[in-house]
Amino acid sequence: MLDITLHALSRFPEQLEAYFAAIPIELRHWAPDSWEGVPSEPFTAIEQICHVRDIEVDGYQVRLRRTLEEDDPLLLSLDGEALARQRDYAGADPVAVLADFRQARRQTLALIEALVAEQFMRPARFQGYGALTLRSLVHYLCSHDQQHLAGLQWLLGKMAALAAAPFH
Repeated sequence: MLDITLHALSRFPEQLEAYFAAIPIELRHWAPDSWEGVPSEPFTAIEQICHVRDIEVDGYQVRLRRTLEEDDPLLLSLDGEALARQRDYAGADPVAVLADFRQARRQTLALIEALVAEQFMRPARFQGYGALTLRSLVHYLCSHDQQHLAGLQWLLGKMAALAAAPFH
């Protein structure tokens, strides 16, 4: 596995916490009038961190294990908006969410770091992505992390624009 990818995966919980902490407490549930241009799913700051936690556990951990244990499995995409409603992301405790995510990421990294070279070549098919290998999944997980950092930065940009907008 590429060291740069493993390094990015290991640093992500700290980055996620820092980006989330940059969001003013009173704006953690704020949504812009338009989500046009958002680089992640259209989620508020609290919803972003809940989504990352749930995709780690119910998405990527399951996908990684299935790819290791099954022959060419079909890995399903998850409906993030449905999860947000079902699991009441808006009512979540961010301290608990971030702690749960840190623990889940430690588990994910332990699984990845225990793999041998040939396991990274195990094939699967991922709904919406097509054919891939376990190595591909690790890269997609890292990409997903980056999308959500970008989503939080985008929200910060929208908040800054809102704060600077003249009163009408």
